[in-house]
Amino acid sequence: MIPGRGTMAGLLCVVICMILLSLMSCGQASAASDSRPLNTIAGFSPEKALRLGEDIYRRGILPTGEPVKAILQDDIPVTGTMFTCVSCHMRSGLGSIEGTVITLPTSGPRLFKPLTAAELNEGFLRAVFKDQASLSLRRPPYTDETLAIALRHGADPSGRQLHAVMPRYLLEDRDMEILIFYLKSLSASPSPGVTETTMQFATIITEEVSSRDRQSLLGPLEWFVRARNSRADYMRKKTSGRHLPEQMDRAFRRWSLSVWELKGPPATWRGQLEQYYRQEPVFAVLSGISTRDWAPIHAFTEEHGIPSIFPVTDLPVISETDWYTLYFSKGLVQEAVAAMQFIEGLPEASPDAPVLQVIGNDPESAVLAGAVRDYLLKQGRGGPIDLVIDADRPLSRKEADALLAKYRSPLVLFWAGRNAPAAAAMMLQSPHKPNMIFMSSTLLGDAIYTVPESIRKDVYITWPYQLPADIKKDAFSFMNIWGKTPGKVPVNRTIATKAYFAGSILIEALMHLKTNFYRDYFLDVISMISDHKIKIPVYPRLSFGPGQRYASKGCYIVQLSAGPDPEVVRRSEWVMH
Repeated sequence: MIPGRGTMAGLLCVVICMILLSLMSCGQASAASDSRPLNTIAGFSPEKALRLGEDIYRRGILPTGEPVKAILQDDIPVTGTMFTCVSCHMRSGLGSIEGTVITLPTSGPRLFKPLTAAELNEGFLRAVFKDQASLSLRRPPYTDETLAIALRHGADPSGRQLHAVMPRYLLEDRDMEILIFYLKSLSASPSPGVTETTMQFATIITEEVSSRDRQSLLGPLEWFVRARNSRADYMRKKTSGRHLPEQMDRAFRRWSLSVWELKGPPATWRGQLEQYYRQEPVFAVLSGISTRDWAPIHAFTEEHGIPSIFPVTDLPVISETDWYTLYFSKGLVQEAVAAMQFIEGLPEASPDAPVLQVIGNDPESAVLAGAVRDYLLKQGRGGPIDLVIDADRPLSRKEADALLAKYRSPLVLFWAGRNAPAAAAMMLQSPHKPNMIFMSSTLLGDAIYTVPESIRKDVYITWPYQLPADIKKDAFSFMNIWGKTPGKVPVNRTIATKAYFAGSILIEALMHLKTNFYRDYFLDVISMISDHKIKIPVYPRLSFGPGQRYASKGCYIVQLSAGPDPEVVRRSEWVMH
């Protein structure tokens, strides 16, 4: 008997249902085997994965807390903490140059598109590559799979072997997924403070800064802005109506410099800075000046990821890990350490000899004293004897005698202000006088030349700048471009020179930045500037390098010569800190 159409249709429905149930069962089994929620990276939220990827890239540390393992030059086992990604590819992921080794970009926007000869002749690579030389480095875009091969085996998508200095990283699939996710985030979008026509900068000045010092800072900075904008306007007018490459057209941006003035106690600065930044996001903070602790400003720029280059401050933040502020030096801390390094080689500096610190009741003196205390403790010696005095009141002969009779120290570090020379004279007339007294030229200021001639042979002074005798007569001639404008107050040459240096560094860095408007890349480029590229008469030497945040790394120990017009006489080499 031949089944009817109704029977056949019923059988077909049963079969279809069985197939659907089977597929649903397989789907449930598959879901059970991969229980990771949607929108996760290796089982982590995107935010967590970025933090873990950052640890792999910057520190060479896996999510487990263990160091990444790698192979160098085919057979040398190394750890990722020794050869971190950031040490060559830089914080921005846009690459670097060291000697003859060229490290190409590893940021996602660059990795996942073809590398062409034109790109190899862009930015800081232009000085290294020529069209013919760069042909061999061209490649198709990476994929997640080919990028994993490059990281593990050292071959790019075209099959070309990467340089032997590139480690081959032994990463598990999960860790590889996290790292690739992080690389995709590097320099993925331009930083704030840049529009199609303008780059926005700010400089920060606190209210206690004198009008003379304020103008000494603003004069050079405003001159750089006027010169830049005049050039930009001229080039745009000259090329009006022409078809320009995007790189050239966008390079003619004008600069805008805002002055963020901070008033009131430092505890209120953060709120003021936040308000300024909300109203006017800036690409970077250019120089700045304060006689107070720079820490609140440092914390603000660090947390917002805003580059802050070369503020004029004697109270910088001392950190081996913070990134966004570049300082001229470690300020007063550098002076204190230089004094201790000089003292170490003296007979009076035996481990048993007490070190007496006479400290003014001001923040600057406290910083010097704290740096000495930290130095001695790190050397395994006992802490110094600290005596706090009123820096505004001269020390009497009776007080000096009592002090020295009690502590009997051959070395006195006199960290106080303008009254220090007179107090030192009292001490050196005491029957219990010390062999040497150390002072800070920063705290003394112009009072350095009031050290009485009778005690100069026993007084040693920290000097964190170029020696006057080594400064050429025309060294400050560059200040004529703004320093002789009628009606302007006389400038402080040191402050003006530091501001001029900050502007010069900005010009040099932006030349290499082109249109890569990423804050991290801006700082990466500065770290690659040659030590001899830009010199100023304030310091003997300024040096740059990846991760370095203090450009001047030394300090002289000096004395004053005899006579009514004493000269600064060097008593040490440029002590390196």
